[in-house]
Amino acid sequence: MSAQQLLQAGKLQEALEAAQKELVDDPQNVDALYCKAASQRYLGRHTDALQTLEQLNTVAPNYARAFQEVGHNHKKLGDLNGAREAYQLAVKLNRALVASWRELAAIHQQQNDPRYAVAKAEFERLSSLPPELVTVTSLIEENKLYRAEKLCRDFLQKTPHHIEAMRLLAILGMKLLVYDDAEFLLESCVELQPDHLLARLDYVSVLHKRQKFEKALEQANILREAHPDNFVFDLTFANQSVAIGHFDEALEVYDSVLEAHPDFEQTFLARGHALKTVGRLDEGIESYRGAYKARENFGDAYWSLANLKTYRFTDDEMAQMRAQAERADTPIDDQFHLCFALGKALEDREQYEESIAWYRRGNELRKSGLRYDPERLERAMQRQMDVCTEALFRDKAGFGGDYRDPIFVVGLPRAGSTLLEQILASHSKIDGTMELPNIIATAHRLNGRRLVTQEANYPKILVDLDDKHFRKLADAYIEDTAIHRQDAPRFVDKMPNNFMHIGLIHLMFPNAKVIDARRHPMACCFSGFKQLFADGQEFTYGLDDIARYYKAYAALMRHWDEVLPGKVLRVHYEHVVADAEHQVRRILEFLEEPFEEECVSFYQTDRSVRTPSSEQVRQPIYKGSLEQWRNFEPYLDAVKTGLAAEIADYPA
Repeated sequence: MSAQQLLQAGKLQEALEAAQKELVDDPQNVDALYCKAASQRYLGRHTDALQTLEQLNTVAPNYARAFQEVGHNHKKLGDLNGAREAYQLAVKLNRALVASWRELAAIHQQQNDPRYAVAKAEFERLSSLPPELVTVTSLIEENKLYRAEKLCRDFLQKTPHHIEAMRLLAILGMKLLVYDDAEFLLESCVELQPDHLLARLDYVSVLHKRQKFEKALEQANILREAHPDNFVFDLTFANQSVAIGHFDEALEVYDSVLEAHPDFEQTFLARGHALKTVGRLDEGIESYRGAYKARENFGDAYWSLANLKTYRFTDDEMAQMRAQAERADTPIDDQFHLCFALGKALEDREQYEESIAWYRRGNELRKSGLRYDPERLERAMQRQMDVCTEALFRDKAGFGGDYRDPIFVVGLPRAGSTLLEQILASHSKIDGTMELPNIIATAHRLNGRRLVTQEANYPKILVDLDDKHFRKLADAYIEDTAIHRQDAPRFVDKMPNNFMHIGLIHLMFPNAKVIDARRHPMACCFSGFKQLFADGQEFTYGLDDIARYYKAYAALMRHWDEVLPGKVLRVHYEHVVADAEHQVRRILEFLEEPFEEECVSFYQTDRSVRTPSSEQVRQPIYKGSLEQWRNFEPYLDAVKTGLAAEIADYPA
């Protein structure tokens, strides 16, 4: 505090000395490092400041203001490209940094970059906001949601119908998974002020999250038609076209944007994802390569190639990945993407010791930006067992909707759920969909908005709900998921994490079937550890954490077997690999559907697949993947020890 006060008073040398004194006792003090770097910059010692900021980024890799400082120093040293990259990362981490937007706008204008308009608009928007709302924006970016919501609501009480305040409250709703409230707020925003572009853009986002893809596409088209030269709105339209399955139209838009802006790595990436999803793999690979050619340290491009599971990197690509991963100025997001890609590439080359080192480094970097609490999740699973008892289901027998439509495939990630979905979607009476978030969203609504420290309302609220309420929840689920279905009478919901909510599922859909995709503990845990997930699955970024989670999952599944006998069919991945036809017949008998040969030749089914296993399920079952974890067995003691009982009980 003393150093900060000296800095604010303009006593730069004294501030620097005070910060350095603090760092002797606490060398990783984030505030002291920041104060030291700022003092060095004001004193004109820009190289020293960058060295201090490098230390700070190691300690706090997601500290946005540190990257803003990096930008200021690069600008003073005449390195506009370095400054631009730093400012872009700063606003990616915290969109409320007015100075970064101002400098980005100036650099983009000087370099004739079309992103000038976006940066200028953001700078002008933030500069015009009341200070309270700038603070709310910053708090949201720092994930201090409770404080942000309180400040935002207080502001709206004094200034009702303030569009930006309503928009920020909607963003908070999305962060808290209260999508219905967020949708209502943003719909009100665009009705009150149709030309508020950010509100409409956020409206597209919440409609997408609520799986209202057709409506999201309509709103994206409004933006695109009103501003035909804005590539951001073009890409928004293309992304929503992908969501609704209009791949040809989306690809045309991606191509036109790339023709005008051939250095936009994100466009190459989105185009690659679309091509991969429809099975045009060779073209998708070239698009991913285009992404890393546009920005050589773009980690997501390399990871997207690795995540195909079938791609093999060249020696030149390996050297480039290593070089970019080791650079101090490579952003942390790109670093952990590169680490996971290198881990997969080295595994394919049978260099297992170096591979596990990169996997570990990638997991550590990814985990550093998360707030994963294993005890909180274990408490949540225990609450399910405490509330969802035989007595509860006996008292509420016959509650819920009569639907047989949904087939829930649950389990842990990388346990074979995509394979089971592809098998089922090959049946004439069953549609494949995607990992639908509707059950989890229903649970969040039942829980209500509350602090993490407050007692959970869900699942204990299930005791008090009546038949009418569960029927209403079932009707809403069927209505909201209709957009993902085609003409078949049944469909698959393959959200793995729904295993937490089988009690809720049963009360909503007493006639629905649940399939538990199970894989050997060692294989499942290691496969999760080496997978970089786009979102969620935070328990996978540490071997101790993933073993602990597997144990809790297995215990909860045993509970469901006891209180809901016959509700869940357990399908072991290894058994499907060993005898696919027998397992297909077993699954279809459980579902009370006739056997169809197409389910055995599932890899010939022509449908888009959006998960990491997309390329694997387009091929016949590959038995060689069963024991891949054994190549890393010397490094997996945490899993072997933590899951000894589960390993011993796993069927041969």
